[in-house]
Amino acid sequence: MNKKLIIWDFDGVIADTEKLWLQTRMEMLNEKFDAGWDFKTTAHFLTGMSDKTKQAVLHDLGFDTDKDFWDEALIRDMRKMAKGFALTKGIEDIFKLTDFDQCIATGGTAAKTEQKIKCVGIEKYFPPERVFTADMVAAGKPEPDLFLLAADVMNYEAANCLVIEDSLSGLFAAQKAKMPAAAFVLYNSESYIDEIKKIGVKNIFDDMSEIKKFILNEK
Repeated sequence: MNKKLIIWDFDGVIADTEKLWLQTRMEMLNEKFDAGWDFKTTAHFLTGMSDKTKQAVLHDLGFDTDKDFWDEALIRDMRKMAKGFALTKGIEDIFKLTDFDQCIATGGTAAKTEQKIKCVGIEKYFPPERVFTADMVAAGKPEPDLFLLAADVMNYEAANCLVIEDSLSGLFAAQKAKMPAAAFVLYNSESYIDEIKKIGVKNIFDDMSEIKKFILNEK
C-alpha cells in the first residue's frame, strides 16, 4: 500500500478559528457598508476562502473592498489571535502518527498562518516546508491550486492524498484536485452537512478520534 499524505486545512479543523475571521469580516462590512449581515449570512458567502477570494466574492455582491479594508481586517484578526485559541480535541494524536506524511494547506497568508501555528504549539509537526498558504498560488480555494502545490512539493500523487476540510470551498478544491477528502463538521448544522453530502463527500466526521480511525483504516 502506498504511503499517504494527509493535507490539513487550518481554520475550523486544526483549531476553531474560522469563526473569528468571519466575525471580523461581518463587523467590518456592517460598519463600512451598512451591509446588515448576521453571522449566518457571512458564513454562507465567505467560509473557507482566502481573503483574495473573499474580496472577489464581495465585489460580485456589490461591496468593493480596498487594500485599507483588508489591512485593517488583518490587524483585527491579529488582535483576536493574541487572545489565544486551542487545538481541536484529539487532533494531536493524529499529528503524532508516523506512518503518514502530513502538511497544512490553508487559505490564510504565510505570516498569519505562522502565528497561528505558534499559538497552538505545533511547529514540531509542521515546519515551514510543510505549510502551504493562499499567497503561494494564483487562485485559492475552491480552486485546486493549493492542494496540487502541496502534493507536488511533498512528492505525492493526488490519489495518495487525503484532504481534511470543514468548508464547502475546500471540499470543492479537493474534488477538483481529484483527491479523497474527509469533512470535519464539529459545529455545523444539519443543512450544512446536507450540502456536503450533495457535492458527493461521503466521509463526514464530528470527532477527531473517528477521523483517526478512518485514516488508519485507509492505510
